[in-house]
Amino acid sequence: MSWKNRSYTTGEIVSFDYIQTDLNFQQTFVWDLDKTYLDTKIDSLWGLINAVVERSFTKKNIPGTNVLIRALAKNWQKEKGLTKFPIFFITASPPQMEERIIEKLNFDEIYPLGCYFKNNLINLKPSRWHRLKRHVGYKISALLLLRTKLPENLEQVLWGDDSESDAIIYNLYSDICARRISAVELKILLKKLGMAQDNMDLILQLQSQVPAMDPVKKIYINLAIDTDHDYYLKFGRRTVATYNTFQIALDLFQDGRINVDDVYDVYIEMVKHYQYSHEELLKSMQEFIKRPQIGRQATEEFVSFLKTKLVVAQEFDYMSAAKEVVAVDSDSRVRDLEGQFEPWLQERIDYLNEYR
Repeated sequence: MSWKNRSYTTGEIVSFDYIQTDLNFQQTFVWDLDKTYLDTKIDSLWGLINAVVERSFTKKNIPGTNVLIRALAKNWQKEKGLTKFPIFFITASPPQMEERIIEKLNFDEIYPLGCYFKNNLINLKPSRWHRLKRHVGYKISALLLLRTKLPENLEQVLWGDDSESDAIIYNLYSDICARRISAVELKILLKKLGMAQDNMDLILQLQSQVPAMDPVKKIYINLAIDTDHDYYLKFGRRTVATYNTFQIALDLFQDGRINVDDVYDVYIEMVKHYQYSHEELLKSMQEFIKRPQIGRQATEEFVSFLKTKLVVAQEFDYMSAAKEVVAVDSDSRVRDLEGQFEPWLQERIDYLNEYR
């Protein structure tokens, strides 16, 4: 597919638009690229340089992500009767990678409406090296810039990972949009998060341009560096920590965004092409049940589907390793294991302390 794109630079943000009409989508899907879709390492000088020169066809996916996005797109397009799927990518990679990133996404049959890159090559000098790894200000600014282009009534699903503080970034973006934090408190918080003044100024400027409402419906965090999933309880049930793409697929199925056969496609992709064993993925499902993160209805439907495919025996008991289910939500906003789980969020999030 040949793209006609327009690029714009705002602060550290270089944005590329791949659609020539207004972004009149009331649902959008925003995916972080590094360690969330692609298995890249840009958190060091050498890693950044290597990512720039690496050819598109050698870039590796996080297992199952390409299949999952195609399933999301298929179901969304069928439901809405539209040909465009409103997915956007945000990456801390430099804009010089844009052509190869788009080549890679096109190869995977994924066609974003826009991509946001961090102009990190300007940070390749001693006085700015500390900004290579600081992405909070850049990513919040990029999210707000995208928000200014979208309709007032908006629902967003966001994907990130645990290597770049994405849970903090996405939840703080939510709070900024909803005005849950006063202007004075926000300035103090952004400063304590180590944000540069130019990033702070841009965030406050963009906040004044977006509707005073929360667009964030769900947040997925890929545990790329094995952070304890209990840490994410402080953000509420809306933020879902996952150890692999299969767990994400289960939750998306539970939310009605994909079908049971789509979950199976992700499952088989990870077995056939990424050396996951059936036992490993089934234990992953049971771990998801134990937290608890997925309800009985969705689990039973998927296990029944596995039985029709002869992946598991008819007597397979998916609850056998998940007997110690403990409700972790003291306010009982999680319904129970028999049903689904409301994507509630904390009214007040402590962004500065790393407690679990």
